[in-house]
Amino acid sequence: MADQWHAPLRRIKGAELTGDTMQTSGMTRLEAISGKAVGAERLWMGRTHVAPASGSGDHHHGDTETAIYVVSGHPVFVFADGEREVRLETEPGDYVFVPPFTPHREENPGEQEAVVVIARSSQEAVVVNLPSLWTPVDEA
Repeated sequence: MADQWHAPLRRIKGAELTGDTMQTSGMTRLEAISGKAVGAERLWMGRTHVAPASGSGDHHHGDTETAIYVVSGHPVFVFADGEREVRLETEPGDYVFVPPFTPHREENPGEQEAVVVIARSSQEAVVVNLPSLWTPVDEA
């Protein structure tokens, strides 16, 4: 019998992920764990795909922390540090941490699709699309 201390586990098959979540141009986000999908209260988790030789639009994830695990491909995570653009090149097995309100974008310069698993400290996929990496958060 389920109660607040003994809630049942939930299995979400990879084929059951939905794209019914906030999107950013140049990438596809698929939702697995969220408030609406499974009743999560403090976590969002999903998978993102970036096509070869492409990239996403600039965006941030509001007040949520984001953890990224690179499954395949060699995505590049781009963010602004003052007036310079910083590029974090990654490979399968790498992790990336994105602090709250940090404008960034994902690029895939490679010849194969880049796939990453994302976890956020929110039950929903908070996405704020931006015109540039240098857009002040309060104008987003």
